[in-house]
Amino acid sequence: MNDWMGEDESQEIHKGLEGIYFTESKICKVDGQGGRLYYRGYPIEALALKSSFEEVCYLLLYGKLPNKPELNNFISGMKGERSLPKEVINLIKETSGRAHAMDIARTAISILPAYDKNAYDASEEANMGKAVKLISKLASIVAAIGSSSRGRYTAPDNSLSHAENFLYMLTGKKPDKEKARLLDTMLILHAEHSSNASTFSSLVTGSTLADLYASVTAGMATLKGPLHGGADEAALKMMKEIGEPENTERYINEALNGKARIMGFGHRVYKTYDPRAKIIKAELELLQNDASKEVSNLTRIALTAEQLMVEKLGKTKGIWPNIDFFAGPVYTWIGIAPELFTPLFAASRVPGWCAHIIEYWRSNRLLRPLERYTGQVDLEYIEIEDRE
Repeated sequence: MNDWMGEDESQEIHKGLEGIYFTESKICKVDGQGGRLYYRGYPIEALALKSSFEEVCYLLLYGKLPNKPELNNFISGMKGERSLPKEVINLIKETSGRAHAMDIARTAISILPAYDKNAYDASEEANMGKAVKLISKLASIVAAIGSSSRGRYTAPDNSLSHAENFLYMLTGKKPDKEKARLLDTMLILHAEHSSNASTFSSLVTGSTLADLYASVTAGMATLKGPLHGGADEAALKMMKEIGEPENTERYINEALNGKARIMGFGHRVYKTYDPRAKIIKAELELLQNDASKEVSNLTRIALTAEQLMVEKLGKTKGIWPNIDFFAGPVYTWIGIAPELFTPLFAASRVPGWCAHIIEYWRSNRLLRPLERYTGQVDLEYIEIEDRE
C-alpha cells in the first residue's frame, strides 16, 4: 500500500472556498472593507429608507427599479400567488409542533411543483413566474407555520402589503402599521447578500439544471445551520440567558475569558461594521424604552453587549456585530416567535436566491470543485473471513 502522491499536491487549498471567485454577477456588491452593501448598485441605506420589499424583489429579479405600472403589476402578481394549496396547509397542520419550523417550510416548498403547471418549463419567463410564486408562497407558508402552532390558519388578505399580510396571516389580526413597516425593513435587509452559503448552495443545485424549486429547497436546507440562518435565534437565546441588562457586562466578560463564541459577531466578508446592523441598531435605540419589559430588557442587553464587544473586539480584532445580533429583539417586538426566525430569513432571501439562479443559468456551467485526496491507494482486498 502507498500514500497517494499526485500532481494535485502543489495546488493551494482554500478552506471553505474562501477568497475564490467562481462567477460574475450584477446583482449584489458586498464591500467588506468599507462596510457597504449594494443591491443592483443601490445602497442598502436608501432602499431600507425609501423602498418596499415588493419593489426590492422587482429590482433584484429584473435589474432595475420599476415604474408605477410595472410595480403595480408585479404586486398584483405577488398577491395572486399568496394562497396555499389545501394539501400544503394540511401538511403544516399535521407536522406543526413535531418538526423544526425550517424543516416544515423546506418540505412545503419542495412539493409546490405538484401545483404548478409550469414547474418544469425552463424558459426565463416561466422561471420569473416561479420566482414570484416562491416569494409569495414561502411567506404564506411561514406565517401558516406560526399560526398553526396556535391552532388556526388565516387566509391571506390581498388588500394588504406583503409585510402586512404576513403579520395578518400570522396573528389573525390587522397589523400595527409601525410593526409592519419595521418587518418590511427587515425583509429588505435580508433579501440578498451575494454568494453566501445558501445562495452558493442553490447555485450548485441550479448548475445541474435542476428546477427553481429544487434549487431554492437546497438553499433553505443550507440556511438552517446556526452558522448561517440560525445565528439570530442563537443570539436571542444568549440575551435571554443574560436576563437583565445589568448582567450583560459580567456575562460578556466570562464568555470572552472562556473563549466562548458570541453569536451575531464577526462575518466572513465584513471586516468592519455590517451596514445592515447599523440600520437595525438605529431602530433598536427607539425601542429600548418600550412598554413591554421583555422587549425593553432585550433591547438594552443588545445595545450594552454591542458597546462592550465593539470596545473589546471590534476596534482591536476587527470583529463587529452583524445583522443577526440585532434581529432577535426586533422580531420579538414585532411579535414573531424565535422558531420562525430562520424560516422568515428564508422568506426574505428567496428573491435573492431566485435572481442569482436565473442569472447563472444565462451562462450555466456545472459547479464541480476539486478536493485533494490524502488517503492511501492500492490496498490489498482481504476476504471477510480473514479480517481481524
